[in-house]
Amino acid sequence: MKKIVVATKNEGKVKEILAAFQKLPVELLTLKDFGDLPEAVEDADTFLGNAQLKARFYAEKTGCACLADDSGLEVEVLGGAPGVRSARYSGRHDDAANNEKLVAELQKKGAVESAAAFRCVLVLCDADGKELISEGSCVGHVRQSPCGAGGFGYDPYFYLASGKTLAELTLQEKQAVSHRGAALRLMAAQLKERFA
Repeated sequence: MKKIVVATKNEGKVKEILAAFQKLPVELLTLKDFGDLPEAVEDADTFLGNAQLKARFYAEKTGCACLADDSGLEVEVLGGAPGVRSARYSGRHDDAANNEKLVAELQKKGAVESAAAFRCVLVLCDADGKELISEGSCVGHVRQSPCGAGGFGYDPYFYLASGKTLAELTLQEKQAVSHRGAALRLMAAQLKERFA
């Protein structure tokens, strides 16, 4: 059975990826299975670039195929910010601080809400260097007031056309509509074809 390392330390992302691939003929490992690995440097200016950096870095460190994701929130009134800097928008990897900055930036613009989209790019770097790529997006609005206790990151501030936030959905409901869910379905189809 093909071993694939989920190249993220974000527990929320790990749960979503494990759930999406549970029926595939692959064995999923996490970075925790490899002890204290260094952080991959994510200094590209695109989601694809950062996902490739992570996938290649951890494939080299683990000797296994690695699946990496880079994703983020693009807010129209903020000119596409936080974008590729979403995870460290506040200067550190802290959901609460990032959300505080998002609200503060909306307030500076006098925007109660703004059109926004979540974007996700997945890259699988196999041990032979071959790469598989998939992308997904989810369109909605961000608002200054959060709702819901599920999900992670900006989920409580991201409202869908239904009026619900991503943080109000079950994992299965979120997977059906989210940017990562869309990218994972496309990647799962590629993996099924490659490793079946």
